[in-house]
Amino acid sequence: MKKYIIIVSLFSVAACTKDISRFNEQTKSPGIVPASTLFSNAVKGVTDGLTSTNVGINVFRLVVQHWATTTYQDEPNYDFSTRNIPQGWWARMYRDVLVDLKEAKRIIAADITLTDATKKNQTAIADIMQVYVYSILLNTFGNIPYTEALDFNILNPKYDDAKTVSDDLFTRINADIAALSITGVGFDAKSDLVYGSLSDVARINAWIKFGNALKMRMGMVIADVDAAKAKTAVEEADKNTFISASDNALFKYLAITPGTNPIWVDLIQSNRQDFVAAATLINKLNSLGDPRLSLFFKPNDVGAYVGGISGTNNTFSGFAKVSDNVTVTNYPALLLDYVETEFYRAEAIERGFAVTGTAEGHYNNAIRASIVYWGGTLLQSDTYLAKPEVAYTTAAGSYKQKIGTQKWIAFNNRGYEAWLEYRRLDFPALVVPATAKSGFPNRFTYPANEQTLNKVNYTDAAAKVGGDKVETKLFWDKN
Repeated sequence: MKKYIIIVSLFSVAACTKDISRFNEQTKSPGIVPASTLFSNAVKGVTDGLTSTNVGINVFRLVVQHWATTTYQDEPNYDFSTRNIPQGWWARMYRDVLVDLKEAKRIIAADITLTDATKKNQTAIADIMQVYVYSILLNTFGNIPYTEALDFNILNPKYDDAKTVSDDLFTRINADIAALSITGVGFDAKSDLVYGSLSDVARINAWIKFGNALKMRMGMVIADVDAAKAKTAVEEADKNTFISASDNALFKYLAITPGTNPIWVDLIQSNRQDFVAAATLINKLNSLGDPRLSLFFKPNDVGAYVGGISGTNNTFSGFAKVSDNVTVTNYPALLLDYVETEFYRAEAIERGFAVTGTAEGHYNNAIRASIVYWGGTLLQSDTYLAKPEVAYTTAAGSYKQKIGTQKWIAFNNRGYEAWLEYRRLDFPALVVPATAKSGFPNRFTYPANEQTLNKVNYTDAAAKVGGDKVETKLFWDKN
C-alpha cells in the first residue's frame, strides 16, 4: 500500500509540471563570459607555456643547454616530432590564447557599461598581449597565418609573409601605446594577473611601459635586417619603458592549486627526476665565479656543482639540480623585465642608436639587476663585474659576444627568451649534441596538422621560408 501511494504521488508531481525546460538551464555555466575572464585566461595560457618544464609543452631550456635530461633524450637531441611539440606550441598560442584575446576585444567593444576611455584601454591592453603572442609565433615559425588566422569561417588560412606581419605588429603596438590613457581604467585588479596589485592609474602606466618594452624587443629582433626601423622603434620605446626591476612584468602564481607555478607541478607535485643542470651553463658559471650559481641550482648529492651533458643520459644524483626557490608553488614568471631592456639599451648604443647612457653602464645595470633578482647582493654583483673576464672593457670578444653571453646566463629559466637572443647574437657558442637529429634549431617546423589539413598553404609557406626544416633561419637572422 505504501509503495502504491508513493508511485501515485510522484506521478502526480510529474503530471503537474507543465514546463520541464528549466531542467536544461546551465545554472553553473554563464551564458556570457566576461572579457576580463578571457583576458586572464589568455595571459595565463601564454605564461604557462613559457614557464612549463613539460617537454610536451616547452623544450627551450634544453635547446639553449641551460638544463639537461636524465633519461629521455629526444628533445635535447632536437627531436621535436615524437611528441609533436610544434603542434602543441601552435595550438596553445592560436587556439588557447589569441582566440580568447580576440573574443575579449569583441565583448569589450559591445559593453555599454564601459566608458569610451575604459574601452580603449582594455582593448589596447588585450591587443598588446596579442602582439606579444604573435611575435612569439613569428619568431618560432617564420611565415604564419595572420590576416586570416582567427576567422572561424576560414578553415584553411593563408600564411602571411613574416616581414609583413612584423611590420603590422609595429603598427599595432604603436597604436596600442598611444591609445592608453589614465582618463579610463584597464582590467580590474583581480583580472590583471600581471599588474593587478597597482592602482588604476599606475596599472595603465605599467602597461604603457610594457608595450614599450615589447616594442624595444621587436626593434632589436630586426636590427640586422632593418636598422632604420629598429633604430626608430628602440629610440621611441626607450623614453617610456622599464627603468628598474619594480617595472618587471611578473605573472604571480598562487600558493595553492590549481593556479600554481608549472615548475612546481612538473617537478615537485609529479615527483619527477627528469632534469639536471646542463654542463654548458654550469661550466660557464663555475669558470666566471658567478654568484648566481648557487641561486640557479643546488649541488649534486655530494655537494658539487657538476652539469649533465646535453643529449646523453645523466644520473639524477650525480648532477646539480634546479634550485628550490624556483620550484616553490607561487614562484612568479617573467614576461618582460628590466634586465632584458638594459641589455637591449647596451646593444642599441653599440649599434649607434640614440639611447641615453653608455653600453657599459647598461650592461652593468642588467647584470646587477639579474643577480639581485635571483637573491644575490649588490656587493656580489660589483665583485663579479670587476672580474676581467666579465668587465665590459676587458671581457673577450665583440659587443655581441659580451652581451650575448651574459644575457644567456641572465635568461636562466626563461628558455624561449634565451633561444631568441641566442639566435640573434650567436653567443655563447653551443655545441650540437653528438647524437642530434639535426643541426641547431633556428625555428620549429610547421605542425603536422597544418601539413595534412592545410596542405596547399603549408606547402607555399614552407617554400617561401626556405624549407620547412629546423635549421632554416628566419628573415631577421642574418648572422
